[in-house]
Amino acid sequence: MGLLAGLRKEWFIIGIVLVILSARLQPSFGVKGGPLKPEVTIAYVAVSVIFFNSGLSLKTEELTSALLHVRLHLFVQSFTLLFFPVAMWLLLKVLALTTINQWLLKGLQTVGCMPPPVSSAVILTKAVGGNEAAAIFNSAFGSFLGIIVTPLLLLLFLGSSSSVPFSSIFSQLFMTVVVPLILGQVCRGFLRECLERRKPPFGMVSSCVLLMIIYTTFCDTFSNPNIELDPTSLLLVVVTIFSIQLSFMLCTFALSTRSGSGFTPADTVAIIFCSTHKSLTLGVPMLKIVFAGYEHLSLISVPLLIYHPAQILLGSILVPTIRHWMTTKQKAEKLSNLQLI
Repeated sequence: MGLLAGLRKEWFIIGIVLVILSARLQPSFGVKGGPLKPEVTIAYVAVSVIFFNSGLSLKTEELTSALLHVRLHLFVQSFTLLFFPVAMWLLLKVLALTTINQWLLKGLQTVGCMPPPVSSAVILTKAVGGNEAAAIFNSAFGSFLGIIVTPLLLLLFLGSSSSVPFSSIFSQLFMTVVVPLILGQVCRGFLRECLERRKPPFGMVSSCVLLMIIYTTFCDTFSNPNIELDPTSLLLVVVTIFSIQLSFMLCTFALSTRSGSGFTPADTVAIIFCSTHKSLTLGVPMLKIVFAGYEHLSLISVPLLIYHPAQILLGSILVPTIRHWMTTKQKAEKLSNLQLI
């Protein structure tokens, strides 16, 4: 019985392992142009489902109050699009002295330049019970900022002379993020009583969709014949990615919980995930656009392909710990407020 309960509790991590193994065994099913048609089902349908689901589950008053939380947005966006790429650039100066493949190092720099993701940070914040509205706003706002800022950062740190079709990326973002979110909110207005009475499993729906996104991502990785890597470089990159994520999560935690920061424990949860996560959904198309014609494009893409599942895996493992910290902190705050009264 204990084993079954444990499996049920950790079903998402088990799901990640299973979809990666499935992608390894049969990558042709989930590649672009394959039977699953991820260029439509994932790029449009899956991301839209995640944001429609968020719009449906989010209380409108929470979303409007999140818009006004300017200090939180400023913290997340400046960490993601300023501090992160510069810190990565400095780290790569040191890593350049090692034997890691130089194209993988360039790939690590591209990870630093990416905007926050439009799904995983929101799902993990929701799983912990943090400020989901702030996570949604920052994911959407950061993605829009990223359309302009990310190509400029890539050009600044890596250099490429290609022009980026802002309008097509912007319109795709608008259709897959903003429109479903608004539609979800409109539907919530009509279905509020029913939703509050029945309490549908919104978190589980989003998690299942995310597993589908991870599956197609790995199908693409495993089916790419150009990815020839020496295992040592790959292992070093994986270790580096996990180290970066943990360090930056601790860094954002320390900054957002220091006295006088003005952030609640629920805000801190949103900050930890939104500031350290990077978008694969936006990242891969951007790399393909900015580095069109590069023979080493697949190698440059590898760190981002590793970073995305790594951030979900690490985040999922840390969910119980972060939730325990947040609830303990909230109880302590309530207790001190009662004592003041």
